[in-house]
Amino acid sequence: MQYFTADTHFFHEQLLGNNDFAPRPFKNVAAMNQAIIDAWNARVSDKDIVYHLGDIAMHPSNYPGNDEVFEILKQLNGQIIFIKGNHDNRDLFKFLAKHNWDVFPDKTKFRFHDVGVLIKMNHFQFFMTHYPMMMGIVKQTMNLHGHIHHSSVPIAEDINVGIDTPETVFLKDPPPFGTPFSEAELFAMYAGKKAYLIKNKPFNKYD
Repeated sequence: MQYFTADTHFFHEQLLGNNDFAPRPFKNVAAMNQAIIDAWNARVSDKDIVYHLGDIAMHPSNYPGNDEVFEILKQLNGQIIFIKGNHDNRDLFKFLAKHNWDVFPDKTKFRFHDVGVLIKMNHFQFFMTHYPMMMGIVKQTMNLHGHIHHSSVPIAEDINVGIDTPETVFLKDPPPFGTPFSEAELFAMYAGKKAYLIKNKPFNKYD
């Protein structure tokens, strides 16, 4: 199985509490980190692939050490394919590459991309980037992205897969906070968002 997520922001204490940018109701970063790990592993098996679309970890006053981030990431199930976010750095990617290991034949635990990845699923193309793309008129194409946390691009084909996304409002049964999204959930968010935007004036957030 393939899953999709972004903007985990492990260690980012400024996101704790109720805020418009990325509301995370945890008492401390340890509780937040563990909640994400638990939700991830409840869905993802060691045989699955997770596309992480940027911003792995952040500590504005003192960026967490590569070893601290590695200790978190090695607890997560599955192979992780990283697309670089604006808060990720090449030094971390080099550290992870140096400490990489095989999770199954010919597939290492971590893989890395600087800009984006294109895959095909269920007759759709998925452009996966950290920043949302303005794609214009497209057919059977979606842009999966992160970066904007608890905001939404008013375009149906742009799906925010970050763990703070408000677009889970279009899911009948939203998964727990921190859970990477499935293919079925992507299509459900797309369908719900498309129907919503046809009937309503576009705006930035869903209440």
